[in-house]
Amino acid sequence: MAMASTTTALSSLCSLSLHSSPRLSLLPSTTTTTTTSISTRPFSFSFSSSSSLSFSRPIPPKSSDSDTSFFTTDEFDEDDAVYEPPEAPEGFVAPPSFDEGPMETEDEIAAAYEELYGPAYSGVSVLGNDIYVMNSKVKKTGGFGSGAKKEKIRDGFEERVVQVRRVTKVVKGGKQLHFRAIVVVGDKKGQVGVGVGKAKEVIAAVQKSAVNARRNIITVPMTKYLTFPHRSEGDYGAAKVMLRPASPGTGVIAGGAVRIVLEMAGVENALGKQLGSNNALNNARATVVAVLQMRQFREVARERGIPMEELWK
Repeated sequence: MAMASTTTALSSLCSLSLHSSPRLSLLPSTTTTTTTSISTRPFSFSFSSSSSLSFSRPIPPKSSDSDTSFFTTDEFDEDDAVYEPPEAPEGFVAPPSFDEGPMETEDEIAAAYEELYGPAYSGVSVLGNDIYVMNSKVKKTGGFGSGAKKEKIRDGFEERVVQVRRVTKVVKGGKQLHFRAIVVVGDKKGQVGVGVGKAKEVIAAVQKSAVNARRNIITVPMTKYLTFPHRSEGDYGAAKVMLRPASPGTGVIAGGAVRIVLEMAGVENALGKQLGSNNALNNARATVVAVLQMRQFREVARERGIPMEELWK
């Protein structure tokens, strides 16, 4: 009898009714109806054997008894908000204030920075030259309504312009005309430099190239007869320069940029020859490369650990 009633209940699941309160389905039926009810909140499920199917959304009950509280006073009890810090342990010594300690010296600050970030840049290039020497010795003069003028640098170096050429740059709006200047500076005591600069005016281009030349000063090794200690060759791009020492009274037998570089360095007896390209800038830099390959006899003897007399044997 129990199996028959359970089978009848499962086969007659045709009505689903949802209500806000649990209740049984009271649908009229001419036959015997077996109803199984599962009550949950806030929904109620009822299953009956009737042939109708209904679904209803639960409507929350309206409560008219809800109370709303308002604070009508602004009084605040300060005793409850007092913060009491914990007591210090025995033997505790408060650290000194930052402003009470002794002031650090500049050396200590510099040492701390070097420890964190490494040694500071001193402004000296790899060749040992101060790259700011040009800017430190240039003084700008001029009044209201007049352009700034730069005084000629008086650092013992002489300037000689090797070449000034017009160069153009093609841009979207047309062509831009500039001037490129090649300048050689030297003190005629063994130091010489080659520089190049571009500007819209010739004077500005020469000044920029002079600054660039002073940043690339090299030392030319010479003997007491103002010539090279030995022969050397240098290449720069397509230009090749050959340098040879000469006896006293020979003079500088060279041409183009090679002659200007040797004269500004103070060489009085030497032979030079340009091989390859005739570009003035490349030949001047090839001369610098050839000079950098030269060494004095005392340097070679020191490296070998022998006296200089042994080099002539």
